[in-house]
Amino acid sequence: MDAKTDVEILSKETVFQGYFRVDRYRLRHRTFAGGWSGEVVREVFERGHAVVVLLYDPDRDEVAMIEQFRPGAYAAGWHPWLIECVAGIIEEGEHPDDVARRETVEETGADPADLVHVGNYLVTAGGSSESCRLYCARVDTSRISGIHGLAEEGEDIRVLVVPTAEALAMVRDNRINNAMAVLAIQWLVMEKASLKAQWPGTPPQR
Repeated sequence: MDAKTDVEILSKETVFQGYFRVDRYRLRHRTFAGGWSGEVVREVFERGHAVVVLLYDPDRDEVAMIEQFRPGAYAAGWHPWLIECVAGIIEEGEHPDDVARRETVEETGADPADLVHVGNYLVTAGGSSESCRLYCARVDTSRISGIHGLAEEGEDIRVLVVPTAEALAMVRDNRINNAMAVLAIQWLVMEKASLKAQWPGTPPQR
């Protein structure tokens, strides 16, 4: 299938514009059996594209996570203070690498010594266009602590440093229960040996 030739947009309109945007699509697409589907009407949540940064100290085998209030978790009836990775929206014209470094500084006070691009993924393709670009950043966790975030953006972010094994245990017992952090930690557990080989010695202080 080719999105350029196998999807026909019949109409597209913005039905809500606030802090986020919702667009309504009327479309049809080619089917696996051949021919075309009937008309499909779907609302798509537009919130931009994001970077996610897992902060890892290979010398101490620790990760630095953040904790903050999330209204979506509250609305779902979940505990609304989530343990997460650093993350931020990529604004138009910005390079994702620059966003990853900026958000790390803003949310933890740490300036990464190294940055590895892990991969990209869609967050919830059934109803949103949002994608995440996942990074792993090398940091010195002994220098990371406290409360951070931009007051003008209403951020109240607490830093939490834990051993990698404890972070995985938190995934298993659901203390870490958001997809961005779960994916990042599971990736780190699988790739930790090769990452440590890539980042030997003590990083320069920044």
